Amino acid sequence: MKPRDDSSDHSDPSTRQIRRESDAHPSLRLVVLEGPDKGATTTASDQTLTVGTAKRNTLELKDPTVSRFHCELTPVPGGARIVDLRSTNGTFVGPVRVHDAIIAPGTVVRVGQSTIELSNDSPSRVSLYAGESLAGLVGRSTAMRAIMEQLQRVSASTASVLVTGESGTGKELVAEALHRLSPRSAAPFVVVDCAALVPTLVASELFGHEKGAFTGADRQHIGAFERARGGTLFLDEIGELPAQLQPALLGALERRRVRRLGGRADTEVDVRVVCATNRDLRASVNDGSFRLDLYYRVAVVTLALPPLRERAEDVPALVEHFLRVMGYTAPLSELFSPEVLASMSAHRWPGNVRELRNVIEATVAFGDARRALETNEPAREEPVWSAPASDAALPKYKDARASVLQRFERAYIEALIQRAGGNVSQAARLAGLDRGYVSDLLARHQVGRGA
Repeated sequence: MKPRDDSSDHSDPSTRQIRRESDAHPSLRLVVLEGPDKGATTTASDQTLTVGTAKRNTLELKDPTVSRFHCELTPVPGGARIVDLRSTNGTFVGPVRVHDAIIAPGTVVRVGQSTIELSNDSPSRVSLYAGESLAGLVGRSTAMRAIMEQLQRVSASTASVLVTGESGTGKELVAEALHRLSPRSAAPFVVVDCAALVPTLVASELFGHEKGAFTGADRQHIGAFERARGGTLFLDEIGELPAQLQPALLGALERRRVRRLGGRADTEVDVRVVCATNRDLRASVNDGSFRLDLYYRVAVVTLALPPLRERAEDVPALVEHFLRVMGYTAPLSELFSPEVLASMSAHRWPGNVRELRNVIEATVAFGDARRALETNEPAREEPVWSAPASDAALPKYKDARASVLQRFERAYIEALIQRAGGNVSQAARLAGLDRGYVSDLLARHQVGRGA
């Protein structure tokens, strides 16, 4: 893989800024009133405070009835937002079990056999990046400038980073920024989408294989760890990694050595690993679907990207940024009036920055922002599955699920092979799937293809 050309970023003055600013941020204080840790207290040093028995929780408890990652609290006006992380025994306020709620200072929360009181503490200072753009990231909100400041600090280290956030918030862009700002920027940046790979081929993609290692392995394949040597390996959707492969990934990260499938010797690898997920891996640790020791290894540093609806002040800057990237040089006001920008800033943007970019592309195509916004409104969808009439027999769950999956697979593979012009290899690249799996889907659904 050829190294990325990062020279264009050097001309951005904000990328070179080292000045830092700070902003007052509300802090939370927790005091354990009852339980094995009675008297323990802690104050959040950043935006979110976590409670649980695992290491790295802000408030680490010894109560055996508390989950590893039990709940988290984030300052909001008038109190805190408390979110239960799929704990075993639940999070309670009085007799009410809460999953996601806003609580006021003075509220007593029960986790396991422990009770904890919430109070506000004196505001803490949060460091902010001085510019509004950094290595491809754009934002003038406090939240984004805090992320940029963290990126500036973390990029120089080799620590593994976990980037979290909803789909479309720009997790891969953050991973690229970490690479571009790091001393590894001249080496490869390799991406592996753990959700797009056939489970049986994930190990081959990560670690490689030798010729003859398994049926269909007609040639040697160099895995992502080796391809990224000296650079950065980005594991997207790490939460989708099959449980049986998690020990192998953990071993590779700890030993910095990999062995190709069918190989006899280990190969040393020097890579920085950045992972991303739209899941909460702490909740996955609680339910046993993600290993705690692997979580510790990939989440040495965590960067949480806020959804676009929580940083509306970034919308105008993002609109202008995307227009310039698309080559539109006329004044912003020619396409987006103040009224339209205000409407866009108030929009919820369920697809986040990715959805916003799609609207900008449509605006440039139509020459009309209002029409683009109307086109972006989601169409009313047909239900995925409809229950039969009340006097008809209800099918077994597995049969109903198989029927829905079959319709999806056929519709997807038809669109995919058409988009690829009948070329199976191109279809596999477009879908992020193995070529053999695409061939199986074509055969299974009897979808025709060209040479």
